Amino acid sequence: MNRIFLFCTLVASVLVAGCDSGGDYRDLSLYMDDVRAKPKGSIEPLPKFSPYEAFTYSASGERSPFDKPIKVEVVRKQKVESDIRPDLDRVKQFLEGFSFDNFAMVGTLSDDRGFYALISADGNVYKVEVGDYLGRNHGRVIGITDSEIQVLEIVKNGPESWVERPRTLALNES
Repeated sequence: MNRIFLFCTLVASVLVAGCDSGGDYRDLSLYMDDVRAKPKGSIEPLPKFSPYEAFTYSASGERSPFDKPIKVEVVRKQKVESDIRPDLDRVKQFLEGFSFDNFAMVGTLSDDRGFYALISADGNVYKVEVGDYLGRNHGRVIGITDSEIQVLEIVKNGPESWVERPRTLALNES
């Protein structure tokens, strides 16, 4: 163990002795004297910046300037005269409070008075017949078969016009 310590000490002393070059720093001293002899400069002050002004981009709804222009032809709206209108004065039926997408046909019934369909909505089962209304778009039942219910809805087609839209509700087999 002492030999290793003695060897390390000897190597360290040789390395330290090799670093000492005898104090010959003449070239460094000449350079430093030359730098000190030059005239001292001044630092320019920082430039004055104007405060940031926020910009609101108001053309976000316009056509992108990078897209090709679109040729638009002006078409006049023709006033459509139609006598199709829902009866807004009648008393609404209970099933008109549901969206048509919430209904599912689950079966049919018949007796001596007629043919009825059973539909499920909101976890309950309801009986409907031809002439009943259902859905939020003034839908009236116009036909019932073993496998589907035909409904005719009256929906808005513009500010003052209405159009009839047929829909069917198929029997849910599951």
